[in-house]
Amino acid sequence: MPTVLWLIETAERALSAASVPNPRGDATELAAHVLGVEVARLDPGAEIQEEQAELHKELVAKRADRVPLGYLTGRMHLGGIEVAVAPGVFVPRVHSELVLAHGAQALRAVTTPLVVDLCTGSGAIALAMAHTRPDARVHAVELDPSALEWARFNAARRAEAGDTPIQLHAGDATDPELLAELDGQVDLIMANPPFVPDGVQLLPEYGKFHPERAIFSGSDGLDVIRGVVPVAGRLLRGGGTLVIEHGHFHQETVPELLQSSGQFMEIADYCDQDRRPLYATARRAR
Repeated sequence: MPTVLWLIETAERALSAASVPNPRGDATELAAHVLGVEVARLDPGAEIQEEQAELHKELVAKRADRVPLGYLTGRMHLGGIEVAVAPGVFVPRVHSELVLAHGAQALRAVTTPLVVDLCTGSGAIALAMAHTRPDARVHAVELDPSALEWARFNAARRAEAGDTPIQLHAGDATDPELLAELDGQVDLIMANPPFVPDGVQLLPEYGKFHPERAIFSGSDGLDVIRGVVPVAGRLLRGGGTLVIEHGHFHQETVPELLQSSGQFMEIADYCDQDRRPLYATARRAR
């Protein structure tokens, strides 16, 4: 009878042949999913049942076709929590861990902070912040009805697990009147808006399987970001922090937008561990 290690190594070869990023990691995640355990609890020498091996093979074939891993397992992890995902909602990226870390660092000297997460999708970033800072009041905004349903589902699960509940809002992150009752009070705004220019060819995980409105944003990719910048400037208190993801398309353009708005200071741009531009930060001018 085959073992867990055989299952993983067989899948790794198939995923490598399909040019899937991180084939070993994905093969392991799928094995843990099929066996109903956490990755850390996998026993490489344990024998597996034939039906488990068959299910794993089916999932590996879908992953080889570049279906996102989160859509196959129904879950992703971010900031120490697990959120449920499915087709129709953006799967959180591991890169967002850096955004969360920066946001948490910006709040380290703030008691009972007020936080807003724009374009929340599954709710992952907002919920991870509420998990990290139980004293925070976290508001999350999402326009897409399907994504909002998943955010509600995840928010209910995290509240049941004991995390501080967040407040979800159905709304447009570029709306000039969004959350007007919070004007000038917010300590931290985090945003992961769509930022890819229309027509750009992406990995199939994003270009084929993710909802287009969570990925693309006009001819230059800045349609949503242009609207988010003034909203952030209005909501933040003096000295409050904005952290906004943008990817490699906008290492210069997003900082320029923040600078030209006249509302921000200490504007900076950051890369991931592979030196790919990832997000920009700024503080609201006092």
